[in-house]
Amino acid sequence: MNAFLLVAGVALVALQRLLELRYSRGNERRLRANGAVERGAGHYPFMVAIHALWLVSTLAEGLLRGPEFPGWWPVPLALFLLAQPLRYWAILSLGENWNVRILVVPGRKLVRRGPYRYFPHPNYVAVVMEVFAFPLIFGAWISALVFTVLNAAFLYVRIREEQRALRELAG
Repeated sequence: MNAFLLVAGVALVALQRLLELRYSRGNERRLRANGAVERGAGHYPFMVAIHALWLVSTLAEGLLRGPEFPGWWPVPLALFLLAQPLRYWAILSLGENWNVRILVVPGRKLVRRGPYRYFPHPNYVAVVMEVFAFPLIFGAWISALVFTVLNAAFLYVRIREEQRALRELAG
């Protein structure tokens, strides 16, 4: 039963990401039609790889670890579930501006609604929570640690590039 829950959990998160990617691609087409300029395209494949391997690693480690969830699984599950409203609040607040690439329409104003009123990059905060917490639900602590570090390194590059693009193109 727990192996089924692990596979189902990974499949649900993968489906979530694929649906978000579809939404992102629609937004990308509209933004490019409005003159959007892309920055940081060179690191995009690393983001895709990190997220895909994170799920594969969680699945593999969870299956290798064994059928029983750790006794403390509700804690990472709660953290993962708490990240979801923040992620979708950020996505909905950005609307057609949200996508998985760094696309900025020159002259367009920065979004200052939703969680962006309170702090920058709320979507990344949620992703950090997810990358750390999701594997821990299934006792995959190596995946949690490795991909948290890889994601932090990636976000260091990504956020710097995004900030530069926003300053340069949106004023």
